[in-house]
Amino acid sequence: MRRSVEDRQLELFRARPGNMPPRDAQDLMSWPFFSLAKTPRVRPIDFQMGDVAILVEATHEHGMATIWDADVLIWAASQIVDARDRRLRTSRLMAATPYEILAFIGRGDSAQNYERLKAGLDRLQSTTVATSIRQPTERRRHRFSWINEWKERADGVGRPRGIELILPDWFYAGVVEDALILTIDREYFALTGGLERWLYRLVRKHGGRQQHGWIFDFRHLHLKSGSLSPYKRFAFELRDIVRRQSLPGYQLACIAGAGNKPCLSFQPVALQPLSARRLRVPQPRHDGDKL
Repeated sequence: MRRSVEDRQLELFRARPGNMPPRDAQDLMSWPFFSLAKTPRVRPIDFQMGDVAILVEATHEHGMATIWDADVLIWAASQIVDARDRRLRTSRLMAATPYEILAFIGRGDSAQNYERLKAGLDRLQSTTVATSIRQPTERRRHRFSWINEWKERADGVGRPRGIELILPDWFYAGVVEDALILTIDREYFALTGGLERWLYRLVRKHGGRQQHGWIFDFRHLHLKSGSLSPYKRFAFELRDIVRRQSLPGYQLACIAGAGNKPCLSFQPVALQPLSARRLRVPQPRHDGDKL
């Protein structure tokens, strides 16, 4: 009899080296789960919109997991999806070398980057999340850390052999069982700003390949980002991203929406430019805005 996913979750899955397409988890692209700042954040993210509730808490020792730390989760999702598509066994317990992870997320294999990777793993492990997303009833919450635990591996004489980590079942189930993943542009890893990284993931999730693009008003974006920046600073940084056109695969514009409120429009660059009148202005959404 075939064993269940739960029975197989903690059999060691050795990650495959290679240049597979990067995949991201849609839930993580839609909602505020990570700090967007390069300075340590300990103030919680306490977010509520419709039936979606998210509480992210950090320790003073490590601070909150950042959107750069989330690259490890993109690597993990990419590995799991690639193995699943090849009909290979997957697991929440993963093993890899730091070099394999760093190479996939576009970072060099210097000692400094290795130490940064380990610090990121500590933040992912110590950050706790409680959310109603993908729970059967609105009042239920699933609580977890982005990494249940991780350790450095060594051979019999103490030489480093890589790392092992255990993913939470909430994340793993979203990738394997519900297939809630999207392919992202590899140039994402070259984005240096926390806000532009968050914005790319949101645009990729909501915009997809829709013919007429999409629009969000600035205030809604500020709320959904979970950013600690004041609204005026947030709006200034949004306009700067539009000026630089730094999001791979998408054309951005600042337009006036209903009531002359500032809005951000975006659409795939492969499409012909459309006037703002042909773009539809959605009300603030309370769901994952399925493609």
